[in-house]
Amino acid sequence: MEKEEFNIVSSETARELEEDREIENLKKLEAALFISARFLTLQDLVMLTDINPLMIKELLLRLIEKYNKEDSAIEIIVKDNMWKMDVRQEYVSMINKLATGSAEFSKAEQETLAVIAYKQPVKQSVIIKIRGNKAYEHIKHFIEIGLVISKREGHTLELRLSDDFFEYFHLQKKEEEGKVIAVEESGNEENGEIGSGEGEDSESEEE
Repeated sequence: MEKEEFNIVSSETARELEEDREIENLKKLEAALFISARFLTLQDLVMLTDINPLMIKELLLRLIEKYNKEDSAIEIIVKDNMWKMDVRQEYVSMINKLATGSAEFSKAEQETLAVIAYKQPVKQSVIIKIRGNKAYEHIKHFIEIGLVISKREGHTLELRLSDDFFEYFHLQKKEEEGKVIAVEESGNEENGEIGSGEGEDSESEEE
């Protein structure tokens, strides 16, 4: 009899430990999505949380269900087998007002990104001519965080906006005269800091 009771207690304890581990993993995954503020692949999530890939997929479904059930202002967006935590579309305008133009970027970085957005696709040498040598670091940063895509073009780089740029700033793509431009979700052309040009035209000698 004592042996049976011991087995029951052990079984219950093991189940409780497993539930605690699952809750902890769920919190780790939630934190990773929250802190990243960008689309993450399964490999990204494994590296950040050290959780088994199969378990991550199961936990992601639970997180998505959780935010949908709670009617939260936050949602988990799924795109091309990548996941991102973001504010629901109906609250984007409020967040944009609070953000006052993307506080994590310096004023100089915002201005460089605005020129790229306005002139893209554009050679890096053109951006440097307009913005000065400080723009090298800005461009490097934008490429590293995935807002700008670069392609070797002769002795310089050709720069264009990535899909992540449009996701990040909650903008839509619009093709006008064969050129892709960024417009607000409402359909009006973006006339704020991102998407407004400055300086001269984009024709210049390569760097």
